[in-house]
Amino acid sequence: MAEAIEAVRRAFGQFSAGKAVVPLRSRIETEKGVTLLMPGYLRETQEMALKAVSVFEGNPTHGLPTVTAVVLVFDPATGVPIALMDGTSLTAIRTGAAGGLAADLLARSDAKRVVLFGAGVQGRSQLKAVMTVRKIEEIAIIDVREGAAGKLADEVRTWPGAPEVRVLPPVDKAVRQADIIITATTSESPLFNGEALKPGTHVTAIGAFTPEMQEVDQATVDRARVVVDSREACLAEAGDLIKTRARIDAEIGEIVNGQAPPRQNPEEITLFKTVGLAVQDAAAAAAILRRAEERNLGTTIDLGV
Repeated sequence: MAEAIEAVRRAFGQFSAGKAVVPLRSRIETEKGVTLLMPGYLRETQEMALKAVSVFEGNPTHGLPTVTAVVLVFDPATGVPIALMDGTSLTAIRTGAAGGLAADLLARSDAKRVVLFGAGVQGRSQLKAVMTVRKIEEIAIIDVREGAAGKLADEVRTWPGAPEVRVLPPVDKAVRQADIIITATTSESPLFNGEALKPGTHVTAIGAFTPEMQEVDQATVDRARVVVDSREACLAEAGDLIKTRARIDAEIGEIVNGQAPPRQNPEEITLFKTVGLAVQDAAAAAAILRRAEERNLGTTIDLGV
């Protein structure tokens, strides 16, 4: 995860410096779900990839994950495809890494209490990432699926240096005590009351990726300094910001590049909103491919090129 955080740090920096080509994602909507096509190219590090990710809410009833994806990596010098890899785990890792980077830049250095909304794959990855950048002592997991929350809690308790884990505490009380709040759901209505946030809280919101979805409320947006992965993408896709008419203070890449400050004081409430950028996939896929080549992993296929 530490390596993944550094990869997305470089990717966000290049994006905000205008050194990336990232068209807005294309959407194919069906009666059952949506498939997103996300191409991206990083000029400085010469990394190029295309991800196709599907979000089908009914999949668990068929024994399938809600989110599935594949990533195709290209040689930017020739345009030839050079690798095909699972995009589901890659998406979880790079999205977790974005949350970890945001916590590293925006959360208080002494942050130790985390509240996680959403006990799915993304929630798990977010916890891994935030524990990479902060000494977390207590985690509260909240999910409408009690079994999922309990299962994730049991897993977290087995991690090295595991913090205390609580399952399904009262939402308002948990929010009031939190130093970091992570939302990783597909909710269409706010998950908590932003008036309950104490000064100095950091919020990472990753779940709402359409204009109809919303995880954080007006009070949270009004009280927070809002940082995003991409102004253009978030204003087009993030219901959290569209519905609340949020004023965006900075892109996270601008903070990485020193064009905007990280956390400015201990009392500041910060909100990082991400809808996901293809540069994250390109950077993470390139790092995974390099590691695979070093370890002689994977299967070689002759495409006749």
